[in-house]
Amino acid sequence: MNPSMPARASSNTAAGGAARPRERYRGLGNLFVAILCFEMGLFLLAFPWSHYWTLNYFGWMSPEWREIWMNPYFRGAVSGLGLVNFYVALAEIFRMPRFGRRAAE
Repeated sequence: MNPSMPARASSNTAAGGAARPRERYRGLGNLFVAILCFEMGLFLLAFPWSHYWTLNYFGWMSPEWREIWMNPYFRGAVSGLGLVNFYVALAEIFRMPRFGRRAAE
């Protein structure tokens, strides 16, 4: 930028027109991440303890893999990742701005 030329502010950004849609999309992004983390957490919490856990490809690759795959500690670790996803979902929900509150007020 040439220092002798004055900087021009666009009328859209000076009036705040560009900031409001960005805030709206940020809120939708937070909501999307919260829903995704909640669903992933629910899946990771429940799936290792269902009978479908034994019917997948990784459990039948080799006897060593099957021993690890069927270990209750490994299942508990996967369920623990589900709890971490629940925590992230709750953190995203509480980080979202309250509905109806405006940033200018």
